[in-house]
Amino acid sequence: MNGRLAAAAAAFLLAACASVPPIDRYLIEQEREPVRVETGHGVLSHAASEKILQDLKRRSPASDILEHHVAVEEALTETPLTAGNVVQALEDGKATYASMLQAIRGAKQHVHMEMYIFEADETGQGFAEAMKERVRAGVRVRLIYDAVGCFSVPKEFFKDLADNGVQVVEYNPVNAKNILGSPESIQNRDHRKLVIVDGRVAFLGGINISSVYSSGSSSSRGDKPSGGSASDKPFEERPWRDLQVRLEGPVVLDLQHAFAAQWEKWKKEPLADVALYPDTKAPGNHLVRAIAASPSAKGLNPTYVALISAIESSEIEVLITNAYFVPHPQLLQALEAAARRGVKVQLILPSKTDNAVVYHAGRSYYGEMLEAGVRIFERKTRLLHAKSATIDGVWSTVGSTNLDWRSLVYNDELNAVVLSPEFGKQLRAIFDDDFKNSKLITAEDWAKRPITNRIKEAGARVWAKLL
Repeated sequence: MNGRLAAAAAAFLLAACASVPPIDRYLIEQEREPVRVETGHGVLSHAASEKILQDLKRRSPASDILEHHVAVEEALTETPLTAGNVVQALEDGKATYASMLQAIRGAKQHVHMEMYIFEADETGQGFAEAMKERVRAGVRVRLIYDAVGCFSVPKEFFKDLADNGVQVVEYNPVNAKNILGSPESIQNRDHRKLVIVDGRVAFLGGINISSVYSSGSSSSRGDKPSGGSASDKPFEERPWRDLQVRLEGPVVLDLQHAFAAQWEKWKKEPLADVALYPDTKAPGNHLVRAIAASPSAKGLNPTYVALISAIESSEIEVLITNAYFVPHPQLLQALEAAARRGVKVQLILPSKTDNAVVYHAGRSYYGEMLEAGVRIFERKTRLLHAKSATIDGVWSTVGSTNLDWRSLVYNDELNAVVLSPEFGKQLRAIFDDDFKNSKLITAEDWAKRPITNRIKEAGARVWAKLL
């Protein structure tokens, strides 16, 4: 371990005493006001908002449940839902990268990218070339990358981007000044995966820029295997399983504001160009809220509040896929309470992972969840990295947020909450495919697991809050 990495590890341990705030009940139980809806032209009147909601209810097979989720979601924050959006789920790296590169290569004004991991491998080089080509065409290209997520990436890679006109910012650099000045703040990482093109189309989710989506290896994890189909390769060499969403419509402007806030914080340069916020039309019919969570914003984590409130409001079904699952006590309570009142609660979690401590810590909660009636599946054949949920077929979310302590306390995260029966069907189909490639964990099987696993779970549960 080199000096920089050792110093970073020491800072992480020094910062481990950071406390986790409880999910404040008043935000979930507060008196609900009439739902407000926003378009690219501002907040709609009550009558116009009601017209959009009535159209949404007509498209939903369970209109009363949809109305309930819309009201709960609106009660959680002062910012209104945005109407008129198009949302498309993109499975895995191949489809996501093709769509992202197509959008980047067609950019006319600007490309904004915010990535936790941006590898200098074959995938990263492909994106770098597309970004540099757009700069040559007169497009402004900006990149925010995380210092820890890209710790193993050669600095020359980002220097080459900057030398070719890409404006590059390193988020929260790992250096002596930051570590000694505020060891707790060095824990704060930019875990977001966001691309915005011309203020009109955006991508977010769990997918970084890395060749792990074409094979199980990347520049920091080993050599890329050659030959054979994915199913012929060992588990560790298969493409990771992940999910991204492509968004068009007014919600892109909210994501642009989130990017601009990060840029201004670390570049010390305001993004005041009005061209970044174009007059967007309403190309679709999805209600969407962008949730940008950050530990620097004092108070509650809005993504957790939204998810817990949706679970507590559930009536039929809760489906969650998450790569790193070490639940906050109130999330655990919400899942177990929903299962006990007859809601079909099903979790798809990894069977193998790149973080053994988080993996075993999450499994330490299986017993009590199984006892409460929660159904737990572990994804086989590929490493699971997705972070998504759909509830009652009408409330859904996709983003970068893991259900562990790091996402809750330390990371800047970004999620989209979508209120739409059509998008709920998209996610349900993806869940069904993952169920087919997963193993159901039964209470009987769980009781028979070896003592070595129980020891790992107990130990990992103690350490999970430090990671």
